[in-house]
Amino acid sequence: MTKPSDYAAYSPKEVRKMIRAGEWDRPTSGMCEGYVQANLAVLPKDLAFDFLVFAQRNPKPCPILDVTELGQREPKLIAPGADIATDLPRYRVWKNGELVDEVTDVQKYWRDDLVGFLIGCSFSFEGALLQSNVPVRHIECGCNVPMYVTNIQCKPAGRLSGPMVVSMRPIPAALVTKAVLCTGRFPAVHGAPVHIGDPAAIGIKNIDKPDFGDAVEIKPGEVPVFWACGVTPQAVIMAAKPEFAITHAPGHMFIADPKDSDYAVF
Repeated sequence: MTKPSDYAAYSPKEVRKMIRAGEWDRPTSGMCEGYVQANLAVLPKDLAFDFLVFAQRNPKPCPILDVTELGQREPKLIAPGADIATDLPRYRVWKNGELVDEVTDVQKYWRDDLVGFLIGCSFSFEGALLQSNVPVRHIECGCNVPMYVTNIQCKPAGRLSGPMVVSMRPIPAALVTKAVLCTGRFPAVHGAPVHIGDPAAIGIKNIDKPDFGDAVEIKPGEVPVFWACGVTPQAVIMAAKPEFAITHAPGHMFIADPKDSDYAVF
């Protein structure tokens, strides 16, 4: 089976074209190595301000990279000419906090009162981890990253509140410091980990049963390391129960034109 990493050398435009044509509907970790990937949250106008405030108060899980104009589908800052209704491999559609559909195209659901938010994704710093010889297990396995709902509560804003979601990567103990320093250079895509070690300390009951994504092996001598995750808005949507929302399916990201290095701070 073709792995996402088989498309590591492709450009974002090439992969978005492939996705729009229905030729890829799987997770994107490992695709377009060196380019920024983004989570998606689309909300009605009457909730958009609350979400902006929520993101401002919770920059670790919700670092905003771009916001679309009202009713428009083009992310003009990070991918001019792209379409957030067609250019992600898989979407989730929510009504009153309930998941009602998972599709590869949301054109039929699009409304003139919607605002799209592109949110930084930890897939964007995985290239830096690999360049530093820090292994990334889900890329090795060609599967999705494991993600978990935690007991860490986000700071509420208006009608929005809920728990932080984290992604986990098993890191050899001797390389944990390197992983922290490496990812800390990228605050616009979640930055340094929020927790290292014992999953139970952040409310994760079974590390082998992620809430989103795929379980991966934690080998002897490895430590589970947890980063804030852009799937957090989905947990917030489930808690707040807005009348309508669209998100990406976990792990199925929007691949943008900027390079990861454009967001490095040192």
